[in-house]
Amino acid sequence: MEIETFPNPKPGREYVIIHRNPEFTSVCPKTGLPDFGTVTIKYIPDKLCLELKSLKYYFLQYRNMGIFYEAVTNKILDDLVAACDPLEMEVQTDWSTRGGMNSTIIAKYVRSGRKNES
Repeated sequence: MEIETFPNPKPGREYVIIHRNPEFTSVCPKTGLPDFGTVTIKYIPDKLCLELKSLKYYFLQYRNMGIFYEAVTNKILDDLVAACDPLEMEVQTDWSTRGGMNSTIIAKYVRSGRKNES
């Protein structure tokens, strides 16, 4: 699935864009049961921004995919970085409680040559 982009309306200015998908679903590859979570994307664009309708359809492809939390978080980060080549990006997934536990996974990207301050 191609993730569409559009030109950054203010190139040269560093600003943060945050998108949240509170209805993300995938499937646990061990149990086959659905996993429910919130995906938060936080990024500093360079020349391109992510287009939201395309991002929504990108997320829908995971509905029937068997994938662990860690793998899906890192795959989303890799795919979105490839799509828009940001200066920095962070993808956080927060998963609903199952079996008395919940999980949060955070994956980060910082373009080579930039200082990572975290």
